[in-house]
Amino acid sequence: MDVVIELTDRLADRSRPTRRSRAAFFYDLACPFSYLVGEQIERALGEVDWFPAPAVELDGGARSLRVEAIRALAEREARATRLSLVWPDSFPANARHALRAGDYAAEHGAGSRFALAAMRLAFCGGFDLQDPEILAVAAGAAHLSIERCLAAARDPSRDGVLCATARGLRARGVSRLPAVRLGRRWFEGERLLDAVALAGARAL
Repeated sequence: MDVVIELTDRLADRSRPTRRSRAAFFYDLACPFSYLVGEQIERALGEVDWFPAPAVELDGGARSLRVEAIRALAEREARATRLSLVWPDSFPANARHALRAGDYAAEHGAGSRFALAAMRLAFCGGFDLQDPEILAVAAGAAHLSIERCLAAARDPSRDGVLCATARGLRARGVSRLPAVRLGRRWFEGERLLDAVALAGARAL
């Protein structure tokens, strides 16, 4: 039975490298750094597959204990990249329902559209992603069925995929979000695009 559980967990893990050459972006909708990197990533890397994961499963919630430091760093990053940053009243938030909806969006080829719409609502508008009406707006912006997206948000069985992905990221040495998989290489953190650019320059 343990072998079956382990295989199921591996199949659910979105962090597993695939034969596809496209990059993969791993984010948490409640993470301001995921929002800031997400706004730039496809300009830097082209088409990217987007997958949600709960950041708390990677760092044990350590970042949430340093809220003021996170706010200050995120605000500096936002100024550096000339991006808007508005703090939701509920920050740091429990985005479990929104992450489930993000998993549904990824399954239906709308991972980036949904995630960007949701993160803009949260970090440009200050809206609460636990509010079904806000999730409905994000689903509509991503051209998803609002009814099915909200049903996915209420479905606890989707937590298995989210947690399996977080465990897979940890197993691959990723300790925080956002993160990017390029082939079999991994980059993480608020400055991951700088690290990707530096790695490319070194390769050249």
